[in-house]
Amino acid sequence: MSQASFSPPWFVRKDLDGFFGLMIDNLIQLILIVSLCRELIHLPDSYIFGKILPGAAISILVGNFFYAWQARQLARETGREDVTALPYGINTVSLFAFVFFIMLPIYLETKDPVRAWKVGLVACFLNGVIEIFGAFIAGAVRRVTPRAALLSALSGIAITFIAMDFTFKIFAQPLVALVPMGIIFVAYFAHQKLPLGLPGGMVAIGVGTILGWSLGTMSGKSMNFDFALAAPSFAGGALWQALTDPSFLNYFSVIFPMGIFNVVGSLQNIESAEAAGDRFKTFPSLMANGIGSVVAALFGSVFPTTIYIGHPGWKRLGARSGYSALNGMFISFLCLTGT
Repeated sequence: MSQASFSPPWFVRKDLDGFFGLMIDNLIQLILIVSLCRELIHLPDSYIFGKILPGAAISILVGNFFYAWQARQLARETGREDVTALPYGINTVSLFAFVFFIMLPIYLETKDPVRAWKVGLVACFLNGVIEIFGAFIAGAVRRVTPRAALLSALSGIAITFIAMDFTFKIFAQPLVALVPMGIIFVAYFAHQKLPLGLPGGMVAIGVGTILGWSLGTMSGKSMNFDFALAAPSFAGGALWQALTDPSFLNYFSVIFPMGIFNVVGSLQNIESAEAAGDRFKTFPSLMANGIGSVVAALFGSVFPTTIYIGHPGWKRLGARSGYSALNGMFISFLCLTGT
């Protein structure tokens, strides 16, 4: 079969495992956004569910679809079926930095949550612009930087900010967390099939949820489900108003380093994907990332997007391109409905 006629499958069974892993990662960001914007910034729900989350939905949906398409293109070019899409979502580090070092100080000074949101739009927009400009030079930086230098920093971030934090949380509630962790070990590390061929991630989440409710660790929480459709709305007017106010320059010392951090972090993750066997082009990968952040800001989100750590893990799991597209659709549904 020629490469021109080769067409990889749109979806494989292992994409379900990848989806549940990436979906939980994105879901955690949404929970943080809602809780931090409510409790710290006191932003009205009309802004959280009517502007921020719908804006995030557009960037997440388009970005995940792009990286799924990119993986399929690479599969066609190489004649391989085992190409895994780059994971993508809201940048966790920027989320905390923008809330605690930009939006919260503005709220404490002015007691105006809407003004804090407007300056957050500027921060997200400029981060995207920095990522777009970074796409033009990142390829050259990648060529002259040893892989060990890129991946050593990436591994340090993964161990410190991802693995260690969640490890402590597992042992903080061992009765709820250790059984799901055991399921993950059996499914992902021992490569044992679960009954009925169920995805390990889905089973772990289900078992953990049942344990959480049955053991009383969810006391004080309700099972109510709210559903209210919120279409994305253009926020360019609010963004322009904040851009023309020079006071946002007081926070440029946070905005600029975070933009550079996002470029370098995405570059490291692209290099990590190549080390795992999938060589994605640097320019379009970073350009899509930057455009995603710009679009998010134009439609009301104050949180930039990024290429996630974890591509080699999803690849070893067997996920391909479908997990990315499915994640984009599901997370967008949550954002657009406030579910």
